[in-house]
Amino acid sequence: MKARPSQSDFAALIGIDWADKKHDICEIAANSDTPLYKVIKASPKSVIEWAQELRAKYPGEKVAVACELKKGPLVYALEKFEHIVLFPLNPSTVANYRKTFTFSGAKGDPSDALVQAELLQSHMDKFKPLFADEPQVRALGQLTEYRRSIVQTKVDFSNKITSTLKNYYPQVLEWFQDKDTVIFCDFISRWPSLQSAKKARKTTLQKFFNEHNSRYPD
Repeated sequence: MKARPSQSDFAALIGIDWADKKHDICEIAANSDTPLYKVIKASPKSVIEWAQELRAKYPGEKVAVACELKKGPLVYALEKFEHIVLFPLNPSTVANYRKTFTFSGAKGDPSDALVQAELLQSHMDKFKPLFADEPQVRALGQLTEYRRSIVQTKVDFSNKITSTLKNYYPQVLEWFQDKDTVIFCDFISRWPSLQSAKKARKTTLQKFFNEHNSRYPD
């Protein structure tokens, strides 16, 4: 079993306090105890540029990045970089640490980015990295997530069509077992109501189904 990463594996420990408009970053280099702060825009382009800056700053070395996320645009932008190992932290863990080690416990004192970097410093062995080191595993994870998103979008869209047709064209739902097929979509596009379907000639309907490789007389 592969041992969990330790501080000595990384050139820097970084915390990200993410938001919709901007990301606050705290970076602590391995050879320094002085935190460096940076703010970047919450856009994939800005995140990618920042990740590339880290690669240039620490050539050939890995950096540990802590964030209160397991998925989302920020995670998707970072997962393609082999030099970044992301540690997802539970928001309650960050909040409890801040409350324990600060006087007020207020969210802004100190910044969540610093808290996350300090958690990596003190308790890295307690956190599991999100990404495997192997590029093939990362790529497979990206493709799997993308496929899952496409499938869910397909299901959602099919459910919306079914719900709409129930209100004014329920017969077509009985005629077709599968609602996520080309033949179903083409049929309701060509005959969008029961009235239009009734007006269609038998030969026209036969030709339509034959063209869609559906040759069941019933």
